[in-house]
Amino acid sequence: MKTQTVNISFSDELLKDIDAVSQEEARSRSEFIREAARAYIARKRVWKGIFQSTAQHVKRLGLKESDVSSAIASRRHGKG
Repeated sequence: MKTQTVNISFSDELLKDIDAVSQEEARSRSEFIREAARAYIARKRVWKGIFQSTAQHVKRLGLKESDVSSAIASRRHGKG
């Protein structure tokens, strides 16, 4: 796999946190940041899929945004 080197700026506090976790996990800083990027991208893809699926389901049911908001509010108040 071909790799490229990039320069990234972090605040001192964030870099200390990155280094602390990297050391706890016996990883290099680079591997930690690569894994963090992979996890972020995977999470974004999952949520994108959830929102797309939900939007399709809502459309099929003919619901309006206000219907969804009302259902959520009702459920949160123990009425649903």
